[in-house]
Parts: sequence; structure tokens; C-alpha cells
Amino acid sequence: MAAQQDLLDNLKLKMLKDNICPELAKTAHQLVFGEGSSSAKIVFIGEAPGKNEDEQGRPFVGAAGKFFDEMLEMINLTRDSVYITNIVKYRPPNNRDPLPEEKAVFLPYLYKQLEIIRPQMVVTLGRHSLNCFLPDLVIGKVHGLPKRMKVVVHGSAPRTMVILPLFHPAAALYNGGMRQTLVDDFVKIPVIMSKINEF
Repeated sequence: MAAQQDLLDNLKLKMLKDNICPELAKTAHQLVFGEGSSSAKIVFIGEAPGKNEDEQGRPFVGAAGKFFDEMLEMINLTRDSVYITNIVKYRPPNNRDPLPEEKAVFLPYLYKQLEIIRPQMVVTLGRHSLNCFLPDLVIGKVHGLPKRMKVVVHGSAPRTMVILPLFHPAAALYNGGMRQTLVDDFVKIPVIMSKINEF
């Protein structure tokens, strides 16, 4: 929807104007805001851009992104039909893990993205993403298990969303067993979506 896309575009401009994480911005090529449908029913959230993402300005375009695209195809989804973003929107130097304070600064903007898009389900990719929403859970124990939670964005009414924690696609690149686990979890997405009102 045009109105939602305009709101997302304005949010991106606001992030640039607010000069979020200037130290990170200094070492990155650009802000990687997110892409896909502004009215997507499913939003995928990773942790931070990598080298390819930083260069192209798009999330999940490296080797892990290729695997992610394959999994989307398995469940008859495309990048255009979902929304894909990260918590931290600048690449950390040398692909290090995002620091807690970096995640904290970006989180209100991520919540604002979710408030604009209003998805039915958020799929967290990796532990950093999961722990921004559900800090007490361990990815190894809860992957593939949908959780219902209330998200409160500053100045708006609380919204209930289903969070589905998955391992990060990058983990599967180095571990064949993890690849199958991720595929097995990923194919649950349409099943959960079909029953989402029952949770």
C-alpha cells in the first residue's frame, strides 16, 4: 500500500537524519533499511547486514541470502510478498556481533517498522533477533515453536503478534545438519499462518 510505503520511506529518512550509531555508520557503506511488501503478513528479521548487504543496500543477499531465497521458494513465497530487515541496519566492522547498545538504539525504529507494516507473524532469524523480542529464550530450545507476544510501540496501542524463532540461515552454511533443521522449521510457516488466529 502506497501510504505504508511512504511511512517506511519517511522512517528511513528519519533514521538518517537522527544519525543513529554514528560510529557504525562511519565504517559502513550505507544504511540497509529493509525491503519487500509494506503490507506483508510476514516479516523476517535478522541481526545486521554483512559485507554483500552493506555493498548492495539490501538485506540477505549473500550466500545465506541465497539459501533464504530457496527456502522462501519452498513455501511459495517471494521477497516481494514478505518484508525482510535486520535489527541493526549498519554493518558492524568485520561482521562482528552487534553490541547490546547498538541493538538498543535501533530497536525503536524496528518496532516502528512493524507498527507500519502490521504483520501477523514475525520470524526472527538467529539468537540476536529472538532475544530482542523474547530475551529469556534460548534459540536451541525454542526454534520452530511459535510464541504469541504483545508489542508496544511508543505512542500506540499494544498489538499481539506471533513470533516464530528460527536459526539464522548463515548457521546452515557451515553445518549440514543445521540446514535440514532450518528447512524443517521454515516449512512450518504456512501451517502456522493458516492457524494463526487459533494461537
